[in-house]
Amino acid sequence: MMRSLRRASALTAVLLFFIATVALAQEPAASEQHHHHGESSMAELFAPRDASGTSWIPDESPMFGIDRTFGPWTVMIDGSAFVQFLYEPGDFHRTGGLSNDQFSSANWLMAMARRPAGKGRVGVRAMVSVEPWTVGDCGFINILASGETCEGDTIHDRQHPHDSFMELAADYDRPIRGSLRWQLYAGLAGEPALGPPAFPHRVSAMPNPIAPISHHWLDSSHISFGLITTGVSQQRWKAEVSVFNGREPDESRADLDLGPLDSVSGRLTLLPTPRLALQISAAHLEEGEAEFPPQPRSDIDRITASATYHRMTGAAMWATTLAYGMNAGAEVIPGDVVELTTHAGLIETSLSLRDRHTWFGRAELAGKPGHDLHMHATPATIYTVAKIQAGYVRSFQPWSGLVLGAGGTASVSLVPPALVPRYPRRANPGFGFFLSIRPARHR
Repeated sequence: MMRSLRRASALTAVLLFFIATVALAQEPAASEQHHHHGESSMAELFAPRDASGTSWIPDESPMFGIDRTFGPWTVMIDGSAFVQFLYEPGDFHRTGGLSNDQFSSANWLMAMARRPAGKGRVGVRAMVSVEPWTVGDCGFINILASGETCEGDTIHDRQHPHDSFMELAADYDRPIRGSLRWQLYAGLAGEPALGPPAFPHRVSAMPNPIAPISHHWLDSSHISFGLITTGVSQQRWKAEVSVFNGREPDESRADLDLGPLDSVSGRLTLLPTPRLALQISAAHLEEGEAEFPPQPRSDIDRITASATYHRMTGAAMWATTLAYGMNAGAEVIPGDVVELTTHAGLIETSLSLRDRHTWFGRAELAGKPGHDLHMHATPATIYTVAKIQAGYVRSFQPWSGLVLGAGGTASVSLVPPALVPRYPRRANPGFGFFLSIRPARHR
């Protein structure tokens, strides 16, 4: 009973901290002078291509958020919250009495403040989540998802909740010669130069309440506790390098898991057209992956590549991401150390018509070691698994800068014959219903 009351209180808090942004939107409108010279300054301070961390998406991208000006500072508030019911039949051998259905909330809220500074600009940003209090059972129901630890064991068939502090960082950007620019980004929590934009910030994934099962091949480092990134760019390309703490967060979600900056990554991003963004990146993550306790963490070498395509017309907005990731490292399993290389890929898309009707879909293929799926008899065997998902969201008329949506999703998780003894069948269906709230799109 008390647990249900705490969960209900936390879910209420999700809605309250998003509705609280309405107070900012209801402040008296900025002066006409701000709107005339401010539109160009907004584009300079918050470019549509800027995504999570220092990553880029196509120039032809929608912008969501509520913006206000305070003296020389321009503040942008963005976020998203889902309240959802999910059902997926999972592993028969799970411990702890985990159920196949779940009522939970995925959520995040981000505030960014930027201002001109000499020839450049300076900014600070913070992103928080109350997922540690709005989801139980070691994470969101998500068959074939894996990664991180909970209650002294590795997580599988669950997507771990985000930490309460997802980003605490600052950035500085300025021209250095002609069109060449230099950027510095650093913080206690943030996203290094590795992989495509994190899935909560990809336009192709925004309407989807469920995380990819390939998350730990593509963008699991989007919450790194301690990092420094520097890079140079011109209009159509950016090259950058990061040093960061590559260790996964622990299960204490309300603190900062700071550690040595002994991991390194590099990323090259190209924008050949306003509608297309390409990236390739590589990294060495020191002690990046958690293993079966009390086994030590293992180092991971990761390579990613992605292509993101956006197309916007007067009535439609289409976003698609194609991504690939490879993890290689010495996996520590009971009684042995094994070199493993695994691959994962996804294609996801969303199509929105008149900001009212949105269809989304995702297809994934991943090779997962047996120990990721708790196949203790064959921990070093790589099993090829897949997941296909589709859904729809009906968005309602914006109210005070916020948009409420209602939708549903259906999925099929595919496992090889060797995993059938652990799952109901080779093709395992799932479904979910959800309400969502987010800032409206800028016009």
